[in-house]
Amino acid sequence: MDLAFEHDTLGQRILFGSGKAAENLAAEVARRGAAAIMVISSEAEAQIAASVCSGIAVALNYHEVAPHVPIEKAVKARTAAAEAGIDLLICVGGGSTTGLAKAIALTSGLPIIAVPTTYAGSEATNVWGLTEASRKSTGVANSVLPQTVIYDPELTYSLPAELSVASGMNALAHCIDSMWAPRADPINRALAAEGIRALALGLPLIKADLCNKTGREQALYGAYLSAVAFASAGSGMHHKICHVLGGAYNMPHAETHATVLPYVLAFNATAAPEAAARIAAAFGAATATEGLNSLRDKLDAPRALRDYRLEEANIAEAAQLMLPVIPPSNPRSVTSEDLEQLLHAAWAGSAPGLG
Repeated sequence: MDLAFEHDTLGQRILFGSGKAAENLAAEVARRGAAAIMVISSEAEAQIAASVCSGIAVALNYHEVAPHVPIEKAVKARTAAAEAGIDLLICVGGGSTTGLAKAIALTSGLPIIAVPTTYAGSEATNVWGLTEASRKSTGVANSVLPQTVIYDPELTYSLPAELSVASGMNALAHCIDSMWAPRADPINRALAAEGIRALALGLPLIKADLCNKTGREQALYGAYLSAVAFASAGSGMHHKICHVLGGAYNMPHAETHATVLPYVLAFNATAAPEAAARIAAAFGAATATEGLNSLRDKLDAPRALRDYRLEEANIAEAAQLMLPVIPPSNPRSVTSEDLEQLLHAAWAGSAPGLG
């Protein structure tokens, strides 16, 4: 078969090194010559942000961060940035923190330097998300892509085991969804496969020892690859399901992705044998589902949506919200009954099947 595809690569500067976040950030800020810097971090990570930013002058420290970026939070942060005359945004934290920086950049065009402390991957994508009236909207705009990302595995050492696992499984979801997302191509599939390999190596090491350097480095490297693949390939069935759950029912981002992933993989694998074989090889397993489920067992990963605020009575409504946004390119056609069945299984935490 002839090889023919179209691929876009996003332009971004990456600085990766353990213990080098403050040094790399100071050098990057000096290179840019910014005059008024806004540092965005959650209250919980304010100390980490202060340490990372110790070598630069900060005009505004901003901590009003919330999951799924509620529109009112975005408007307030945009106003604060405008009033302070900000010309550079620095976000230190996970996906919610990066998401708020993107919300500001979406309307202002301000450049972003991202310093991730989780495996969310938002820092390497040009995808934004906002929640209004319990509905999450997402879009793509190159203006929200952080121009520089500073990765320091040591900044993830304080991430507890449960959150490390959930966040790492979220990164795996980026990889697996990229195998059959609307713009999947040989390049983003290759990135996704390497991301799976790195995450499958790193996460069990972290589970055994939170400060395992190799584990943290491999997981952060894998999370970056997963995000680059996702940004290129687009949102597949898995992400559309999780965006609805997060926006409509205020469910935690990483745990929702970690729980839903094996059910979507089981649903699609038999209809996408080449992708499934590549996923299996990346896990070093006989099948894709076996590889993911084995890793999930090792990590004691999140199991059931009922543990994360989804009521069983909401499943039918959720399926109806999801159906119109499932990509037509999904390997299997999807009905509302399929979605209800998948959600019931994920809600209960029953073993993912092969259907």
